[in-house]
Amino acid sequence: MRRVQRESTHTSTHMITTIDRHATTDSMPIAQRLADLERMTATQLRVRHAEVFGEKSRSGNRQWLFRRIAWRIQFDAEGSFAQRADDQARALAKQYAFDSDIRFRPPKTPPAVELAEPTVTMHVSAPRDGRLPPPGSVIVRKFKGGDHRVTVMPSGFDYDGGHYKSLSAVAHAITGSHWNGMLFFGLSSRAKQGLAT
Repeated sequence: MRRVQRESTHTSTHMITTIDRHATTDSMPIAQRLADLERMTATQLRVRHAEVFGEKSRSGNRQWLFRRIAWRIQFDAEGSFAQRADDQARALAKQYAFDSDIRFRPPKTPPAVELAEPTVTMHVSAPRDGRLPPPGSVIVRKFKGGDHRVTVMPSGFDYDGGHYKSLSAVAHAITGSHWNGMLFFGLSSRAKQGLAT
């Protein structure tokens, strides 16, 4: 039982009202209490929030108040979701523990695995870019008045006595700035369309 003290706005006398919220609301089914909540206005929900949680709500949003109070009503009636889930998990674990053979330790020797065919190990090379000419070809690029010759190798490119992994690295060595190698040497579709600088 809870006592609420209210001041009358017309007189200076104090009225003491006794509210027994548990007797009226807790005996009703949850569905009925939620239906009653849905019919309440935002002001009525704020009052109900203060009764349920023991503090005034800072929000006047009707939907938020409804959801918060509805959650509390369900929580008080049924308990927390985590508690119910934990109880169900424990019940299932007990049921399956008696129904099946559960090993707590692995077997001392792993079972022998028979291979259908022997395993063959070999080096697999990455597929070659179709825009590149075959190994042994020479790509020539005129840049700042000089001809720059790059030899395509099976694994990379040779230029000016050095070996490079990509055409972009060769273009960087020639220009001193970062370039797309395919674009610089005119091997990309953009370069072939005349969009290269």
